[in-house]
Amino acid sequence: MTVERVPDVADLVISGGLVVNATGSQHAHVVVNGGRIAAVVDAGEPVPAASRVVDATGRAVIPGGIDGHCHVAQITGRFRTLDDYGVTSMAALWGGTTTILDFGIPRDSTETPLEAARNKLALAAESRCDVALHGSVIEWDETVPAQLEELAALGIRSVKMYMTNRGTTMADNDTVLKVMREMVRLDGLTYIHAEHDAIIAACTQTHAETGEIGIEHLHETRPELAEEASVREVLALAEYTGAPVYFVHQSTPGAVDLVAEARARGIAAYSETCPHYLVLDDGVYSAQFPEWYACCPPMRSPETVAAVLERFAEGSVHTVSSDHSCYDLTQKRERTDDIRQMPHGLPGVETRMPVAFTALAEGWEAQGAHDGAGLLERFVELFTAGPARINALPGKGAIAPGYDADLVVFDPAEARTVDGEGLHMGTDFSPFHGRQLRGWPKTVVAGGLVVLDGDGFHDPGPVGRFVPRAGHRAFQTGAYMAVSPSLTEGH
Repeated sequence: MTVERVPDVADLVISGGLVVNATGSQHAHVVVNGGRIAAVVDAGEPVPAASRVVDATGRAVIPGGIDGHCHVAQITGRFRTLDDYGVTSMAALWGGTTTILDFGIPRDSTETPLEAARNKLALAAESRCDVALHGSVIEWDETVPAQLEELAALGIRSVKMYMTNRGTTMADNDTVLKVMREMVRLDGLTYIHAEHDAIIAACTQTHAETGEIGIEHLHETRPELAEEASVREVLALAEYTGAPVYFVHQSTPGAVDLVAEARARGIAAYSETCPHYLVLDDGVYSAQFPEWYACCPPMRSPETVAAVLERFAEGSVHTVSSDHSCYDLTQKRERTDDIRQMPHGLPGVETRMPVAFTALAEGWEAQGAHDGAGLLERFVELFTAGPARINALPGKGAIAPGYDADLVVFDPAEARTVDGEGLHMGTDFSPFHGRQLRGWPKTVVAGGLVVLDGDGFHDPGPVGRFVPRAGHRAFQTGAYMAVSPSLTEGH
């Protein structure tokens, strides 16, 4: 039992649920006051007095989800995703995610990394949930170190770079190495989209020459080898510079294993995967609507999916993120005849919870594990605690006194069938349409406000905050408090 001072009358109490953190579980009442968790009281004690009590008996109570990889209002070439922060943040809350991390990616050569991040900060003022940001560097010049210093001062402590997409977002190896050195100096984290550009360019050109360049051939143009070759190369750069490195959307067991092997050698490397790589395989490209699945990397073979799921369940993967990109079918279908001309990316911020939990439960059961509390704790690690810790987000990822009151009353047994048109992400499809998934949010609390309950969604307005991040290594080693002093005042 963990208890701080219980207010005479709290703002909110979530009573009687199984309170699940990544490190353990207990039946307890969660006391919320002033937007923070004031106390966690053993369920054997009387329910503390509160202006509102939500009965969570028979259900799990977990920390609000953290989606470390979202693209909001993203401009890529002539395409722009159809969402904004109002839409995407509400969809996140519908899906039990209370903090999203977006990217300030320069839209072209006229926008600097600092300008791109500042533009996203301005747009984020409309968010209903909390927001943190990653920076991005495409091309190195003498101004980049000062820009990265200013980004770090703003609390933007990670930089994403693409190892492919030449001519648009790709960074060359010299740029990657120099940015990694700056991230070491600034105690930041390097995010990497790892696909080997030369392999992909050659493979795509070969398919174009034979006329096999439509969406039904996407998975053939971006082989597993391209991902694993790029991971291997980037890990060498990280080992040389000493930079922590985070690989987004890993889709092959080989890529995950390379990171695990690097960690065994002492490299601070992290694997992220996405829900679609856990439940969808490359058979979707011969299905009725292959354009629903246009993303990079593409879906992999059933054997590869099974192997990634095994690693996801056993603990080799560190986080699960949506890689949310909100295009609609009109945009997707404009050039299905040529994958080089169509937008890639899937809507997923709202469905991350049930897809990931369904996949994890199936992987857990396939390994013969039957520890229900252990399954929930592993899910919390992937869904919120790991993203909070790796991205150095103070006050996030745990249910404990002083932490932000971001909470989800979660029913791991509830099954629903996904209706792509009935979701809230600002688009007209879901890659998971028609799938039965289990594990849905029943009640969502963000910053102490109940935004989703049995009566539906309650729009809190643009109350989401920008969350400045701590130094990566300082946060991992405990040199920086998991809860900042401003969050613990009054407790």
